[in-house]
This record gives sequence, structure tokens and C-alpha cells, in this order.
Amino acid sequence: MKVVLQKVQSAQVQVDNNSIATIDIGYVLLLGIMHGDTEAQADWLASKITSLRLFTSAAGKINDRNIVDVCGSVLVVSQFTLAANIQNGNRPDYTSAMSPQDAKKLYTYFVQKLQSLNLTVVTGQFGANMHVSLVNDGPVTLILERNP
Repeated sequence: MKVVLQKVQSAQVQVDNNSIATIDIGYVLLLGIMHGDTEAQADWLASKITSLRLFTSAAGKINDRNIVDVCGSVLVVSQFTLAANIQNGNRPDYTSAMSPQDAKKLYTYFVQKLQSLNLTVVTGQFGANMHVSLVNDGPVTLILERNP
């Protein structure tokens, strides 16, 4: 399971030119789910994301507060392309991505786990062609992985 975390000042997802999700300060999480990924990985990632100290304190100390401390929100976007293998040829191979039916279950579980950790969570539309816009803050972008 792989997450690309971007700390943002704001973010939005559009599907068919309609805004379906927006946040202000917080994180955009691009979530890639691969064959063999588990709820235990989702639990670990959700806990890590909630605990990461990426926000500046009122006194100006960097990396002092976590997302709960700043009452931030999370926008979770499914992104099977994070499973891409580009070792051979020029066309990405996505065969390591979990099937859409199973991935949607784990995606939903991950979102619910974040919500259970006192985060405000909004989502893109699983499986849709989405337009994601954001204002990256910092910029801060982390790649988080938890292998089975």
C-alpha cells in the first residue's frame, strides 16, 4: 500500500466539471492499493498520517504539530497508477494493482480508519476520471509505504 501525502493550504476534486470534494488546510492523500495489501497496512498508515508532525507551531517551530492539532482535513483520492511498473518498455504495467472491487473495500476501510482517528475526511470518486487541484504548502510531499 502506498500513499503520496501532500500538505496543502487547499484542495479540490472535480468529476465531470462538478466539485465533489474540497478542503482547506490539511493533506491530500493519493492512495495506491496493490495485490496482497491488508487492513493492517491501512491501520498503520492511518495512524502514521495522523501522528506526523508537519505543521508549524504558533511560536514558529517547524514540524511541531500534527493534523489533529491544527484541525486540518484530509482529501483521499484513489490512485491505482501508484502501482505502475515502468521497468520494461514505455507503457506502464498496472498488473500489481488490486482489483477494483477489492481495492474499493480497502479504500473505504482506510477512509473509515482515518475518520475513527478524529479526522475530517472527504474523498474523490473511486474509479472516476478526476481533476485534482491543490495548493501545496511548503511544498511538503511525502511517500509513505507499508508492505505486507
